Amino acid sequence: MQLTRSCWFVWIGVFAAGCGSSTSTTSLSPSLVEINSPSFPAPAISETQAMYAKFSNGVQVVVGDERTTIRTKGIPNHLSPYFDTGHPLYEAPHAGMQINPNAIIEQNNVFEIPTIPGYANPSDTSLGPMGVAVNGVPLFNQYAAMRQPLTFEIESFDRFNGHPAPRGEYHYHLEPLWLTQASRASLIGVLLDGFPVYGPDDASGQIPANLDVCHGHVAVTADFPSGIYHYHAADDPPYIAGCFRGVPGTIRN
Repeated sequence: MQLTRSCWFVWIGVFAAGCGSSTSTTSLSPSLVEINSPSFPAPAISETQAMYAKFSNGVQVVVGDERTTIRTKGIPNHLSPYFDTGHPLYEAPHAGMQINPNAIIEQNNVFEIPTIPGYANPSDTSLGPMGVAVNGVPLFNQYAAMRQPLTFEIESFDRFNGHPAPRGEYHYHLEPLWLTQASRASLIGVLLDGFPVYGPDDASGQIPANLDVCHGHVAVTADFPSGIYHYHAADDPPYIAGCFRGVPGTIRN
């Protein structure tokens, strides 16, 4: 089937039966390097389309020439104690977990993201969703509510590193372990600036040693064999991304 740049639509699957801050600061790993702008070839539209074809769990994607629209309900496709006890994906809290008082509620998230991302001056990651995972769950930044360190909330995360906000918006602050269990180099999702996010390992199976303060670098990936700027999840702050390296799009719900 031939795909066009101006309107490429994907309907993929059906999902199974007040965090963040843009202004606070957190100590970052001393191994991170200063921002620079190494060049990389503009990704082919076919590569971008193939990347978005990995989105699943009822996510709808429309890839346009300039903007890509992603619509999601934000419901995880894995077990969590934050589902109602009668839900098929409910599981009891794991040992040591401190459940927060919120429950998972279906959302109507619409992400508008640059189709072909490019560099811009680094900017703070956004309050609330700063990106979206391949299963439609929002990605949040490295801060807890009220600009507190994420350690204030980490014990409320389920075993896949997610939890819901007060409005019921389930999200990940850390590496979504459900998405990287097959490979630590798996595609996790994209940020609002259009640059992809991968697990802790690079394409060679190693942890990158040259991540910048936004938590990204230019290298080849399984989706972009000629190389692209992209982010990596990690165990240390900023966990997923410390700043936007491109021009961020928008999120509405």
